[in-house]
Amino acid sequence: MKWGRGMLKFFALFNILAITSYAGEGDSLSSAIAISAAGMRAQNERLKIITQNIANSEVTGANPNEDPYRRKQIIFKNVYNDNLKAVTVKVDRITPDKSDFILKYEPNHPAADANGYVKYPNINNVIESVDAKEAQRTFEANLSAMEIARANQSKIIDLMR
Repeated sequence: MKWGRGMLKFFALFNILAITSYAGEGDSLSSAIAISAAGMRAQNERLKIITQNIANSEVTGANPNEDPYRRKQIIFKNVYNDNLKAVTVKVDRITPDKSDFILKYEPNHPAADANGYVKYPNINNVIESVDAKEAQRTFEANLSAMEIARANQSKIIDLMR
């Protein structure tokens, strides 16, 4: 039996729709794009906080009584989205890191205490750099998933023509 182009299109479209739809929960490709976008937004916010931490890693207080910049941490939460019928991630809050400041002996520094120690931010640039790389890779993974979903949407539209 020879199948015509129209029949092949129909079965290809049917298979793609069957694969990309789950229990009648709408367009899963659009959901995949929205979920990836939420992940990208979360990682973008994470990168902003990491950048602020690195930029302020040497900011001390102006005098011995003033605390230096305090490292910030970003806390995420999972949120169920009724429209997508899926869980997405979003920023819950940004909190200060309560760990101790780093003390350095610099008796001539304007922020030095009576013993000559200066309080520096509780930031380890190596850890911040590793966190930034992880956030970048996660962002890229979400971008890749979004691009695949968009390409599949385009294929479906092309098959429908």
